[in-house]
Amino acid sequence: MAKDLAVETRGLTKQFDRHLAVNDLDLQVSSGEVYGLIGPNGAGKTTLLRMLATAEEPTTGEIYISGERLLRDRTNPTLKQRLGYLPDDFPLYDDLTVWDYLDYFARLYNLQEPRRSRRLYEVLELVQLSPKRKSMIATLSRGMKQRLSLARTIIHEPLVLLLDEPVSGLDPIARMQFRDIIKSLHEAGMTIIISSHVLSDLEDFCTSIGIMELGYLVESAALKTLYQRLSCQHILISALGGIDPLVAELKNHPQVDAWEILPKTQQLQVEFSGTSEDCAELLKDLVTARIPVTEFHRTQESLESIFLKLGHKQAS
Repeated sequence: MAKDLAVETRGLTKQFDRHLAVNDLDLQVSSGEVYGLIGPNGAGKTTLLRMLATAEEPTTGEIYISGERLLRDRTNPTLKQRLGYLPDDFPLYDDLTVWDYLDYFARLYNLQEPRRSRRLYEVLELVQLSPKRKSMIATLSRGMKQRLSLARTIIHEPLVLLLDEPVSGLDPIARMQFRDIIKSLHEAGMTIIISSHVLSDLEDFCTSIGIMELGYLVESAALKTLYQRLSCQHILISALGGIDPLVAELKNHPQVDAWEILPKTQQLQVEFSGTSEDCAELLKDLVTARIPVTEFHRTQESLESIFLKLGHKQAS
């Protein structure tokens, strides 16, 4: 196994009676990555994360964390302490204060003073809950509770963080706050595997993506590679005086693959295969041709579009 791999699985399989939840899965996640795990309900994402967290015993297959074999028995407790796992339904203790809750888990991880108190202050600052440290958990909003759960998950400074649908059910502001925390953890060097149905949340900070369907890992690649291979580049263009002169000019450019008029607008969406330099050259040519351009905006296809495209590809 390569030394720079934080997580590797070999032939990982989990069967429940007649249901094959995870099927012969080979996963490789490099150190320092944010690996987004996406797929429909029942794809096997939660089962995979539970096996990585040693909450579920694999039927067959092997798991390695930083090159060491991970087992559910008591042979490698130090290795398990490198893991932080946030399931999608972890209960909180409403009758505790924020501080007492985190202190309880810090003691479970055998953090000693003065490091324990210092670590509590650090994680409360990170998850933006310092002003709430004396508040009862029952008084917190859903977003605050989720951030508190994350604080509990990282209190022991794990090297690998496993997050199962952490933004599910959160409002847009709470999702944005949670994303910012994940970015901070990534910048600090933590390896993160995160599952979500909210694809727009993942594309904002993930470095790699794995797509699961029916227990199989059908795609696993760097996000940048997926964009290069599957994403269409679009340019939105508007011009004064109608679109006919604009269309006539676009026909002369080899990197313009197709275009369509967006409904209820006089705006063209152009499918463009050129580089950034080619894009700038196209705008220059339109101006030289005296096309009165009022809008010229380059966009990239979203992760959701790529996911749907991959789904059609797998089905065909």
